Amino acid sequence: MARLDEVKSKQPSRINRYFSEEFKKKKVDELDKKITTISEICKEYGLSATAVYKWIYKYSLMKKKGVKMVVEAESDTTKIKALKQHVLQLEQLLGQKQFELDFLQKQMELASKQYGIDLKKKLSGKPSFGFGNTEANITTK
Repeated sequence: MARLDEVKSKQPSRINRYFSEEFKKKKVDELDKKITTISEICKEYGLSATAVYKWIYKYSLMKKKGVKMVVEAESDTTKIKALKQHVLQLEQLLGQKQFELDFLQKQMELASKQYGIDLKKKLSGKPSFGFGNTEANITTK
């Protein structure tokens, strides 16, 4: 038994904290206005989610009006915002790539005109067998 008492004495004792009614009401009001989340309050003040839900049950104006608070809707909203932001970034990247593609195509056109060479590959023609004007190329054409 002495051994068990030694282990218990080495464990840090839990500090009992008391939050004022005003503090609890303020945090619940922030939750109602979606300024903060339950998980943020829990992390910041070292609380359990159960304690915060008790505060909501007791002090929430939404609860008194009969409105149910849906916790998942906020996380879904955050996911949707993040996805919309990601789509916006991808659209910007796509626009940049399209601009680069248009720029390179214009350069190819200008180079083709300047040097008199068709730089674009024609997929409908016969494949060439080598580079330059060799007799094999001339005879197969």
